[in-house]
Amino acid sequence: MSTTQRRFPDLPPVWALGLMLLSIAAGRLLPPGPFEEPAWRILGAALLIGGLALVIWAMLWFRRKRTSIYPSGAPTRLIVEGPFRINRNPIYTGMALAVFGGTFLWGGPAGLIIAAIFPLLVTRRFILAEEQALRAAFGAEAADYFARSRRW
Repeated sequence: MSTTQRRFPDLPPVWALGLMLLSIAAGRLLPPGPFEEPAWRILGAALLIGGLALVIWAMLWFRRKRTSIYPSGAPTRLIVEGPFRINRNPIYTGMALAVFGGTFLWGGPAGLIIAAIFPLLVTRRFILAEEQALRAAFGAEAADYFARSRRW
């Protein structure tokens, strides 16, 4: 493993923050420039606050169920309550909402393209492996849960 690979914290919040900052910079620097209308800023604030609230709510369920919140951690419990009733990845959904919120709040239209990378990246980099680990650990219970809940 190279030194760069060891130093880069390959964690979803790092990707979310990095892509949010890139999307804000792109939105401000590339045409047509930043969002100017107050409605876009209100939408951005609502998405950012709502996304962070969803992340915190889901994190509390991980704590309540005493299972690993880390993508590489071994699952010890299948959480199907709280925000997990309707969305099996509420932390990633909350992060995506926050990335888009930051783009609307401080960036511009060009940044939305970069913000849209986050859900794709997180699905390929983390979610698919996590779902496979849940299937291996919980079998039919996980399959049933996946059938009745949304990934996003």
